[in-house]
Amino acid sequence: MASVEFFERTFDDEPAVRGLLHVPGKASDDALVFAHGAGGNAESPLLVAIGEALVTRGVMVLCCDLPFRQKRPKGPPSSSAAKDRKGLRRAVTAVRELVKGRALLGGQSYGGRQATLLAAEMPELVKGLLLTSYPLHPPGNPERLRTEHFPKLIVPTLFCHGSRDPFGTLEEMHQAAKLIPGPTELVEFEGGDHGLASPRAKPDSLREVGERVAEAYDRFF
Repeated sequence: MASVEFFERTFDDEPAVRGLLHVPGKASDDALVFAHGAGGNAESPLLVAIGEALVTRGVMVLCCDLPFRQKRPKGPPSSSAAKDRKGLRRAVTAVRELVKGRALLGGQSYGGRQATLLAAEMPELVKGLLLTSYPLHPPGNPERLRTEHFPKLIVPTLFCHGSRDPFGTLEEMHQAAKLIPGPTELVEFEGGDHGLASPRAKPDSLREVGERVAEAYDRFF
């Protein structure tokens, strides 16, 4: 039976690896490190929904607290991006020891952006990227694209994006994905905002979102 447990790995220096580990009931082939957005943490509802959906498919998922969140329980990141990427790199190394197969990386919004920057810096680190609500540009500033590193992404990259996301339209996301030399796919969530679900959706909509993300993961990776 699948389970969820607190996971922590400390080092002589900062940052530590910390979060919730979704463990399948059978031996795992894949391990996914998944990071939260600027205002979230490892227990964010979207991360929990994705972790619960993927673990039933035999994927081990570490929903991790980024280093900036380990420092303080609330508030956005502040000049911590390099340390956040170091934390993600350590998290990938930690989960790779727990499975026989592939290690993948991803995240929601800010967490996903840091995952792409790390994958661009270290192309051999992971075998794929799962990105939900990638923050393509600040709301209202479409000219400030966050794609300068996309041409360095060589691993398969799966985007999941809402049609009402103020951080990028679906058309903008399709155009941005063309900058990535590796295989890409964009899963569209009609009516979804920056959290992928529609603001008017039913209370259990996040579970459905998690299932759609997991189905796309199965198909793409």
